[in-house]
Amino acid sequence: MIRPIELVIFDCDGVLVDSERIAARVQVSLGAELGWPLTEAEVIERFIGRSSLSIREQVTERLGPRTADLWWELFEERHREAVDLGLSPVEGLPEALEAITLPTCVASSGSHEKMRHTLGRTGLYERFAGRIHSATEVPRGKPAPDLFLYAAQRMGVDPAACAVVEDSRPGVQAARAAGMRAFGYAGGLTPAEQLEGPGTVVFDDMRRLPGLLTGH
Repeated sequence: MIRPIELVIFDCDGVLVDSERIAARVQVSLGAELGWPLTEAEVIERFIGRSSLSIREQVTERLGPRTADLWWELFEERHREAVDLGLSPVEGLPEALEAITLPTCVASSGSHEKMRHTLGRTGLYERFAGRIHSATEVPRGKPAPDLFLYAAQRMGVDPAACAVVEDSRPGVQAARAAGMRAFGYAGGLTPAEQLEGPGTVVFDDMRRLPGLLTGH
C-alpha cells in the first residue's frame, strides 16, 4: 500500500522561480567569454540542478582554478543583476501553492543567500521561511539523496511519505535515491524524457500539481 504524502519538498530554481533560463543564458555567455564554448543544451546537461561546488569543479577541471573563481564571481554578479531586472514565479505556481494543503518546504542546490534573493524578489520567501534547506548544508549535492533526506529529517517526516517537485535530471534522480516520490516539472528547460523514471510523475503545467499530489 502506498503511503499518503505528508510533505511536499520543492526545488527552488525552475520550480518555484523561473530562474533557470537566466542561469543558462549567463552560463552560455560566460563559457564563450572565458574559453569553454557551451550550448544551452550542454549547460542543461552539465549544470542545471547541480550545486555550485559541482559546477566549480567542472570549470576547474576544464579551465583551472583561477578561471573557475572568476567564472563563479561573474556568474553570481550577472545572475543577481538579471534577477533584479525581472524574475517571476514559475507560471501557475502561485495558484498551485494556494491549492496545496499539505506541509511544504524547499530543498535547493542554491545557497541560502541566493534563495533569499530569488524567493524574496518573487514574494515567496515569507511563505517558506524557516523551512528552506540548501545543498551547502550536506556533504553531497544532487543527484545524491543527501539534501532531500536532510530536509525530511529536519521536517520530521519519513522519506517514504515525502514527495519532491523537481525540474532537473539530477533532482529527480536524488528524489528517487532518497526513496521519495518524484514529480518532474517539464515546463522549463529540461526535456520531459530526461525526467522520466520509476516512481516519477512527469507533468508540464504547474496548475496540475495539487491534483497529482492527491491522486485526483
